[in-house]
Amino acid sequence: MDTNLWDRPIEIAIESGDHFKSIRNSREAVAYLMTGWPQKGGESFAAAKRVCMDAVKGRSDSSAAALAFRAAAREAGILR
Repeated sequence: MDTNLWDRPIEIAIESGDHFKSIRNSREAVAYLMTGWPQKGGESFAAAKRVCMDAVKGRSDSSAAALAFRAAAREAGILR
């Protein structure tokens, strides 16, 4: 398990907005970006994917990954 938790989980809407999911770290963010993201593509999506993957590999700060993921979720309309 990734012990590098974000300061605050980021909640996103899933299943047409009927349910919510908390993303707590960069590893969870990468997994959701790759498998559950509603609209792949766009600048925020690409940036979030890149920064979160770098954070998982230890090449980027986890707070930067959280900010990028939040921006992508906002752009995709799934940020709670």
